[in-house]
Amino acid sequence: MSSQYKPLKVTDLKKVIQKDRLAAYFLDLIKINSVSKNEKLICQAIQEIMNDLGAEIIMDNAGKKIDGNSGNLIVRFPGNISSLPLMFCAHMDTVQPGENVQPVVKNGVFTSNGKTILGADDKSGIAIIVECMRVIKENKISHGPIELIFTVGEEIGLLGAKHLQYEYIESTYGYVLDIKDPNIIITHAPSAIHFLVTITGKDAHAGMEPEKGINSIHLASKAIASLPVGRIDHETTLNVGEIRGGVATNIVPRTVTIKGEARSHSEEKLNTITRQLIDTFESVVHSYPKYEDSETGLILPDVQITIEEDFKSTHIDNDHPVVKTACEAARRLERNFQISSSGGASDANVFFQNGLMTGVLGTGMTDVHTVKESICLDDMVKAVELMLMIIQVHLEQHL
Repeated sequence: MSSQYKPLKVTDLKKVIQKDRLAAYFLDLIKINSVSKNEKLICQAIQEIMNDLGAEIIMDNAGKKIDGNSGNLIVRFPGNISSLPLMFCAHMDTVQPGENVQPVVKNGVFTSNGKTILGADDKSGIAIIVECMRVIKENKISHGPIELIFTVGEEIGLLGAKHLQYEYIESTYGYVLDIKDPNIIITHAPSAIHFLVTITGKDAHAGMEPEKGINSIHLASKAIASLPVGRIDHETTLNVGEIRGGVATNIVPRTVTIKGEARSHSEEKLNTITRQLIDTFESVVHSYPKYEDSETGLILPDVQITIEEDFKSTHIDNDHPVVKTACEAARRLERNFQISSSGGASDANVFFQNGLMTGVLGTGMTDVHTVKESICLDDMVKAVELMLMIIQVHLEQHL
């Protein structure tokens, strides 16, 4: 082991982590509008503090590719001891209603005023990473190279991760801070597809001659009613999330569109439910009496189905260094730490597809994507402690 190495004692964590500073910076971030594709201001705020900490900063071209006003922010800290690099990530964007957030702090718990989300998803992750790097720099804690990735467009399809310029990333594994429980690491997440179904029927007056119409909404309803919507089994789900169609109550609706998604930890099961989805809509529409539209020549009713892959599953073995490092860090902190799976997705799914093995860690955020969202400062402190200890364990393993 290097003679330069100075281990961080668990008993010193409470002394070096500044809770008030963490809380203040988190509040500053919350007040910055950063709804997806409008991350420029929060990106600038992060750059400013990273410059002060002496980091190398790279802005990639993801913003142009997703029509946003900011790219992904890549931040590098060279190690003060030679070792393999380690990556941490948080996303900069938030969902709506996420503008002009008015934070409320009571008994160490952060909420909004109830009119917007809070933005702990994922500004808590950003604040935790920043506090960790501040602690490392201020206390001259031994560390290897650290790479930080702050992504854009995560909430609208993991777009920043999908367009990240991976040639800038040297790490082979790391962690995304983007779930609730600070005592869990997510190592398994599902694959997902999105679907768009368009059914075209025939319009007619609903009161005077409904028999001359073909009700597209009715056909869609029959198909949806035949699908196993919801939880199909312990690792597979199907959701119909959006239906749009019709013009007025007195018109038989000609067109309806249905949007939804399917997810599964099993590629075979995902393929099966996707095939069932297609077969169900086609069967309902094709079994209806046919009509030739004199204007378009189309045989109605008609159905068009588009399936798009959203992201691939994540499967990391328990003996992989990204898992073992986090578990050892938690053990030193005397945490009841668990390896778990998730039905949700994060940037980690896309990183995994690109060869960057990524576990997902918690920050304490609860009720995300709702106006009831909240987070406890003590949970954020626990996340900083875990991140600091992960950095130390990683360094020890690669000296």
